[in-house]
Amino acid sequence: MVDSHDTLWQQRFDGDSAEALRALNDSLPFDRRMFREDIAGSRAHAKMLAAVGLLTGDECDSICEALDIVENEMADGRFVAAIGDEDIHTAVERRVTELTPAGAKLHTGRSRNDQVATDLRLWTRGALSDVAEAVLGFQQTLLHRAVEAGETLMPGYTHLQQAQPVLLAHHLLAHGWALTRDVDRLMEAKRRGDVSPLGAGALAGSSLPLDPSFTAAELGFGEVFDNSLDAVSDRDFVVDALYALAMLGLHLSRIGEELVIWSSAEFGFVELDDAYATGSSMLPQKKNPDVAELARAKAGRLIGCLTGLMTTLKGLPLSYAKDLQEDKEPLFDAVDTVRLTLAALNGLIATLRFDVERLQDLASSPYAMAADLAEVLVTHGTPFREAHAVVAGLVRRSLEGEGSLADLVAADERLPAEAEALFEAAAFAERRNTAGAGGAGAVAAQVKKFRSRLNTDATRLG
Repeated sequence: MVDSHDTLWQQRFDGDSAEALRALNDSLPFDRRMFREDIAGSRAHAKMLAAVGLLTGDECDSICEALDIVENEMADGRFVAAIGDEDIHTAVERRVTELTPAGAKLHTGRSRNDQVATDLRLWTRGALSDVAEAVLGFQQTLLHRAVEAGETLMPGYTHLQQAQPVLLAHHLLAHGWALTRDVDRLMEAKRRGDVSPLGAGALAGSSLPLDPSFTAAELGFGEVFDNSLDAVSDRDFVVDALYALAMLGLHLSRIGEELVIWSSAEFGFVELDDAYATGSSMLPQKKNPDVAELARAKAGRLIGCLTGLMTTLKGLPLSYAKDLQEDKEPLFDAVDTVRLTLAALNGLIATLRFDVERLQDLASSPYAMAADLAEVLVTHGTPFREAHAVVAGLVRRSLEGEGSLADLVAADERLPAEAEALFEAAAFAERRNTAGAGGAGAVAAQVKKFRSRLNTDATRLG
């Protein structure tokens, strides 16, 4: 009988492990969050062993009952780890064996190598679905604010310089559409990881009559591994997940950056709700956009999780090496970071107050209509480069003090009479209605399409 102070491999060695080794080696402090996945994998494995005759029905029932007890103990905090519990797999098996003698047979035909790969795939599958649902909730908030904005105009930017007016709804939906790609990436990462490695053993399978397809079906995997060496060493699915999370973090960072700028006194586009802002310990007047700033900062952390794991994996020989223990903490951290950031940004966006008057005023800058003035000339047969030069000349003369751009346009015989009407900001919203454009008609169609996309994605996730 193995003592509870021993690890699963202790009988090979003479004496106890050094404390420094335990501190470096043991992963229970962070991988215990996979206890439900480990128990689910153990339950499926026990049923498979019974199906192929390596466990009796009574032994399988006894193990499954013990697994239920361990799951409840871990869920409600009653589980007490032993000194030899170096990881979640050891802890579960040790406790099951305490509860039933049949527990000593639970590890038949499996290794912690295929066991941890299975647990992590199960955990990642659930986590990616949860994150995708949170993204969908954030997109719903963006859609709501876009609809609420109606035909409010704002200045659109390139190079952070005012370029052309767009509907505020158009700008909000631009972020919404970027997030649809994140949902796609999250679901694709989930699909790529939907392969069961259970049955691969330590690296070479088993001489026992195992049935990997049985456990794969029990756990809801779509596929079974093809090569046992690859099965225990593959962490591509973790990299895929981290890449999808890093890209999502990048998009959240861009939203954060804009909110930092928009909430500044210099821009004054938005007022932050007090519940989603902080103050200064020294400056009484301050209202700081900490949520937005931290959303911006977290992208660096997420990119670090991705590049750190890729660096760890790049030189590993087949098949399993302890280096692979470093796959979990960056993944757990990335998922936790994204979940928290999404929740905070969602609340921030939902409670923002837009300064509609200021947005409309800035959107009415006459210089924002320059491209439209050139296009009016184009519709009357002027080559675009020539039209560009004509309008650029008028803009330069206006900036040099010769008169307002509207007056110069009215006095220039090269421009048709209809050009003067373009200086009404609302005229822009009416004119710019090519597919996907920022005008009123195009945005109305876009809102309908975006809502349909969210419904489609909700069905996919459901």
